[in-house]
Amino acid sequence: MVVLVTGGARSGKSSFAEKYAAKKGTYGVYLATAQALDDGMRRRIEKHRSRREDAGFLWETMEEPVELAGRLESMAANPAPILLIDCLTLWLTNVLLEGDCEDGEKAEERALARVGELERALLAYPGKVILVTNEVGDGIVPEYPLGRLYRDLAGVLNQRIAAISDEVFLVTAGIPVELKKLAYRWTE
Repeated sequence: MVVLVTGGARSGKSSFAEKYAAKKGTYGVYLATAQALDDGMRRRIEKHRSRREDAGFLWETMEEPVELAGRLESMAANPAPILLIDCLTLWLTNVLLEGDCEDGEKAEERALARVGELERALLAYPGKVILVTNEVGDGIVPEYPLGRLYRDLAGVLNQRIAAISDEVFLVTAGIPVELKKLAYRWTE
């Protein structure tokens, strides 16, 4: 089972995903993609860790900033009751920044290949996976080419993961709404 949770910054999506996981399993693995590269990110990571510790649900935290597909493949033989990956858009940032970003076409090609690897790994993973992502396309058009590439790739990433997800939640102002139940059904 694959579940995608999306929303804007500080919308409550991570808190919702953690509570949802606690309802669906007895303990979980929290796969974090964030890297503590500055003081602000270190504070964010610590805030997330503290919230998980205070919730009373048992989490094993692992960090995987880039190789999500490989990590899923290595965990498939012994899946956790719940695997929560937070967050896909940070992962996408890490993927983009691991290579040359000056050539937008090559960066896009490399990132899309990684998205394909992740899709295949999610489809093969035998356990329950909840993925958190950001909805970044609702804002202004970024001024710089790398920002526009990131925004566009995040949209593609979210669409592709949503397509293979059993449930997709949009969280706004702390209120989760399940989107697949509300989706328009095309008829021929």
